[in-house]
Amino acid sequence: MKPSRIILFIALVALIALFFVFDLQRFISLEFFAAQREAIIAYEAANPWTTAIAFFVVYVLVTGTSLPGAALLTLIAGAVFGLVQGVVMVSFASTLGATMAFTIARYLFRDAVRGRFGKYLATIDRGVEREGAFYLFAMRLVPAVPFFAINLAMALTPISTWRFYWVSQLGMIFGTVVYVNAGAELGQIESVGDILSPALWVSFALLGLAPLIAKKILDAIKSRKVLRRFKKPKRFDNNLVVIGAGSGGLVAALIAATVKAKVTLIERHRMGGDCLNTGCVPSKSLLRSARMLSYAARAKEFGFRSASVEFDFSEVMERVQRIIAKIEPHDSVERYTGLGVNCIMGDARITSPHSVRVDGREITTRNIVIATGGAPFVPPIPGLEESGYYTSDTIWEIRELPSRLVVLGGGPIGSELAQAFRRFGADVAMVQQAPHLLMREDADVIDLIQRQFAAEGIRVLTSHRAVRVESDGGERVLVCEQEDGADVRVPFDAILVAVGRQPNTAGLGLEDVGVTVGERGEIEVDEYLRTSVPTIYACGDAIGPYQFTHTASHEAWYASVNPLFSPLKRFKADYSVIPWTTFTDPEVARVGLNEQEAESRGIDVEVTYYELEELDRALADEEGRGFIKVLTRPGKDRILGATIVGHHAGDLIAEFIAAMKWGKGLKSLMGTIHIYPTLTEANKFAASAWRKKHAPENLLDWVERFHRLRRGRDTELAPADIAKG
Repeated sequence: MKPSRIILFIALVALIALFFVFDLQRFISLEFFAAQREAIIAYEAANPWTTAIAFFVVYVLVTGTSLPGAALLTLIAGAVFGLVQGVVMVSFASTLGATMAFTIARYLFRDAVRGRFGKYLATIDRGVEREGAFYLFAMRLVPAVPFFAINLAMALTPISTWRFYWVSQLGMIFGTVVYVNAGAELGQIESVGDILSPALWVSFALLGLAPLIAKKILDAIKSRKVLRRFKKPKRFDNNLVVIGAGSGGLVAALIAATVKAKVTLIERHRMGGDCLNTGCVPSKSLLRSARMLSYAARAKEFGFRSASVEFDFSEVMERVQRIIAKIEPHDSVERYTGLGVNCIMGDARITSPHSVRVDGREITTRNIVIATGGAPFVPPIPGLEESGYYTSDTIWEIRELPSRLVVLGGGPIGSELAQAFRRFGADVAMVQQAPHLLMREDADVIDLIQRQFAAEGIRVLTSHRAVRVESDGGERVLVCEQEDGADVRVPFDAILVAVGRQPNTAGLGLEDVGVTVGERGEIEVDEYLRTSVPTIYACGDAIGPYQFTHTASHEAWYASVNPLFSPLKRFKADYSVIPWTTFTDPEVARVGLNEQEAESRGIDVEVTYYELEELDRALADEEGRGFIKVLTRPGKDRILGATIVGHHAGDLIAEFIAAMKWGKGLKSLMGTIHIYPTLTEANKFAASAWRKKHAPENLLDWVERFHRLRRGRDTELAPADIAKG
């Protein structure tokens, strides 16, 4: 550091130290002003210029050195100088002080910080160069953002000193007026009756509402900034245009039609989206058929000497298509047209915040909802494209069972399909780069599933990175690399890529209209599911991070209701209780926290287990594999999360979902009647296991004494007497 910087730094530290050592803060306190109020006001009346200059200098020094007290000084300015003069003085003094702090921080720290963290600041620099003035204005507008923090943070960016000054001057006007006005009203209190004056209460109300009002102003400025380069139609063809007819889009369109809005739904491929055509419906149909084979393999468990099933794999896959065809009418154009939705099949492109082009036709609308879903991610593995591969979208085209199937990926989709194909008779190898399957689950869950897979003959290669695909003598081989660098060769007849999904947002024209999109193509939205363009909303896999059909439907409510009824009413999307199920056998169902998440967040939890092998119905069904695990606050019955591994876990978890949603604890579950013999009794017994750990032992000791007294002394028999009979 240069000597001049060292001297300045020492001087600044000394000045701040003296401020606290000599307790100079007492002169910038409400108590001091209250005690000296009359004297200060009298002095100001006799020496207006001297008082104003002294106050101005003190304000600049306090803000320029980032000392506490700026907010109180602003109130005092109103009380001493009145609204108009106070606003003028504070406006310029605060801006000069902020610029002084900005300049000092830039001189002392910017070079050092940028020298060490320059590469991490590159993205911030680009944003500041592009919209730095707006960022600064937004922060200045909201009084809740710390004054000194803004000065120090902006000093590290490329924003010019002059731009920092004038943007700060403009941005702080609103907060300055509100605070000075409050001070001016306080300064007029002469008696207890003045406290009840409407003007004073309005001032306090404005003080409390300032952040909210500032946010509204900021939203309006942002909206105008985004929309001003587009021409707004004089009238609209629709209240809402929904792009994508998957689970999110269908729900959004249905809600709009239900509330009598004019809505157009655009789908480029097939109604029902991934869930109906390539996701939930076909996969669960296939899993059901595969489970029938597993029951035959377990015949002796059910009292049969043997059982066998003859099947043609192509007929099984045709059954999958029949199930899709049965459900298809629920999501059809005909049904939704009958419900009041205008359905259009074609490619949609957003041409402005108020218009969508479909195959050359322009449609105007007040708002747009993007619900275009996601698509399988295919990693750039050399040789993969040439060898041919399946994804969760294309595997349903297969009609001949592959003898050897490699499943690339160990998430829910890969795990479900690997088990299904193994049960049909394929030799299955799973290749997972991570150290275990189902990375989001706890170790005990993963251990049970991996043991089940091993028992069924699935080869699980964890900590193996897929490197390339080769052809070896006409045989296709996936070459994997272990952690120690050694190669493992896995021959296959078919390969299923199931390493995750990515948002399906390309080709929509989002960049052209200003919708912010992340690195993976995910659309960025706020808490109301509104994008960076205020007339455009999004939901489902297009935004992530919860890529579930039920979450897309949940989000669709907010993405449709908010644009239809804003600004009258808006609702923040509620993600407090998000459940999901991996439909392996046994199933894995989750809601809320699990142990690894609690540990990573530093949340102290108590874990309660109930093993399903203790449940009568599970034993009768030969389905005792698995457990229920509930996380609560230590000593409390409030449910923070639940994991169920077992038969019909996806159904059993519903009771915990409802309990968490409505704030009910384990005591409520224990006190609810459950039908015997059913699997749902397991939830009650899990709650009872928690209650048993927290039995009131001291109280029970007194109860035991009470019952002993009621029996009388003569009836008390020693254990030896009982043994004699």
